[in-house]
Amino acid sequence: MQVRGQRAELEKIIQRKVLANGLEVIVVENHGVPLATIEIDVKNGSFTQSPEYEGLAHMYEHMFFRANSKYPEPNQFWDRASDLGAVFNGTTQEERVNYYMTVPAEKLGDGIQLLATALRGPLFRRDELERERQVVIGEYDRNESSPFFELSRQADAKLYPGNFSRKDVIGDRQIVSTTTPEKMRFIQNKYYVPNNSVLIVAGDVNPATVFALAERELGQWARGADPFVADPIPAIPPLQKSEGVVVEAGVGAVTVQVQWQGPSVGQDPKSTYAADVFSDVMNDPESQFQQRLVDSGLWQAVGVNYYTLNHTGPITISGQTSPEQLKEALAALYAEVAKFDTPGYFTSDELEAVKAHRAVTSAFDRERASGFAHTLGFWWSVASLEYYMGYVDYMAQQTLGDLRAYARRYIIGKPHIAGVLIAPNARQALKLAPEDLVMAATQ
Repeated sequence: MQVRGQRAELEKIIQRKVLANGLEVIVVENHGVPLATIEIDVKNGSFTQSPEYEGLAHMYEHMFFRANSKYPEPNQFWDRASDLGAVFNGTTQEERVNYYMTVPAEKLGDGIQLLATALRGPLFRRDELERERQVVIGEYDRNESSPFFELSRQADAKLYPGNFSRKDVIGDRQIVSTTTPEKMRFIQNKYYVPNNSVLIVAGDVNPATVFALAERELGQWARGADPFVADPIPAIPPLQKSEGVVVEAGVGAVTVQVQWQGPSVGQDPKSTYAADVFSDVMNDPESQFQQRLVDSGLWQAVGVNYYTLNHTGPITISGQTSPEQLKEALAALYAEVAKFDTPGYFTSDELEAVKAHRAVTSAFDRERASGFAHTLGFWWSVASLEYYMGYVDYMAQQTLGDLRAYARRYIIGKPHIAGVLIAPNARQALKLAPEDLVMAATQ
């Protein structure tokens, strides 16, 4: 693959401009269908949350499509969106909040105007805030009903000790239940400023038209103080010790989740490319990792993943096994982890195959304008557009040595959190304690 292969292709379809107030505007031309997706991404999310704001980035997202200075009555915004034939939604993640709307291409200007009104003039009516609080609490209740949710929360609390609020997207029930319009306004004034946001428009559009509309609707949006200069987000400290977590629930198979603190895309971008290639190699059904764990019958399934974030994304190996095989399966897993640095554990052929597959899937991702807007927004938020523009090309440069170096730096012999979801009677029969999960790592 050419070193600049993806970048050259992306530069043909992506144009960008920064307005005087600092708002970046990214336009992706795709004339396949007469639709346009308009997306706003803000560098907000759980990573900005102190404990007293735990879950409020998500709460703010729920208030975004509510009453604003131009549409001050409940449901007025929704009625206007319906008039446009718009489909819209928002999501909150650790390091970005995004709001998006897909409209017929001829309604592009109306759609940008509608999103701009929600962005610039939210009212945070107390009656709407109360209703949305109940919606968020309902989401919390649904998540809480799943034992996998409890396993993830307990594991994350140990993986990021003292910093859980910065990883807790859904939030704290008490904080969400008692939030105020004043807290919403604080988030708005600090993070919802043009120089901390991006407007992405993808689909059947003309870049010059989009730039003109962006200037008209958002050019007068007042620039704010950089939220991360006056109040920088502290680095997440390295994990100091390995710990185990056991969660009991009425389940059949045993779910295992082993996690390490992974690289920061801002501090160690090279390792993030290696991390993704490494995960792809490990997940290939023909890999030694899969053959020794799954094909042997010890594991029903097992997967490796790195979640790219600027503030220390997790490396996760997760899988399912039976209670009877749990201890043997864990011992086998840790034995494989110890081999990640062994020459020949993965081959050049495996490496080239997964790199080619990544290139193909990335190309397919660009075909659907709405999905591609979400992809660009994510990477703009957690890394940069430049990072994404060179993603496939840098992936193609990864070597076997790079993968081994990544495993040495972040996985082999490093502190980790081992979590297990198991039925109470199975745990009792095994006499399974949290420390047993960590002890297996040293066998």
